[in-house]
Amino acid sequence: MTDLTQLIDAVREHGEVVYAFIFAYAASHALLMALFAGYAAQLGVLDLKMTIIHCFAGSFAGDVFRFWLARRYGERLLARWPRISAHATTVKRLVDRHALWLPLIHRFPYGIRGLGAFAYGLSKMSWGLFLVLNLIGAAVWAVSMVLAGYAFGKVSDKVLGDTVSGLSLAMLVVFLAVSWLLSRKLEQAIEADARRNP
Repeated sequence: MTDLTQLIDAVREHGEVVYAFIFAYAASHALLMALFAGYAAQLGVLDLKMTIIHCFAGSFAGDVFRFWLARRYGERLLARWPRISAHATTVKRLVDRHALWLPLIHRFPYGIRGLGAFAYGLSKMSWGLFLVLNLIGAAVWAVSMVLAGYAFGKVSDKVLGDTVSGLSLAMLVVFLAVSWLLSRKLEQAIEADARRNP
């Protein structure tokens, strides 16, 4: 029995707990968890609709909390942790320049996805605008990430069949690594834009 098979069996056995786990990880915009959840949904271990709903709800709630935290305690927290302050300031500058589209994509690049909503809370963005953009952004992120994992599962099933589970695990790892590399490239492009336009 492969490690992937054991993991899938554990997900199948603890389905309800797994949805809570997905919600918690989605609150931090964990791309790999959302992709794996989509893969598990394609295998029939998780319900696709419930997986998307939990990813969406976790992502939305996590950013609402970070926005509120920044509005309430932002300056004190940044004074206490100067290392976070530099990243938050960069993202805040991007928010001030690109307020309408950045909240729609900040969940994807590795370096800003955790700080995005915190930086929006430090910016001049209103609660109303943030909630609307956060709703749309969370939906785009949840649907695209879960369906990407689901599509990967479909492709790997067709290409590999049921007999090559070790190769399936290797392909999943490669898929996740490529997803991570693409998110790093997007992060670098955003940081380059911030340096060019301080």
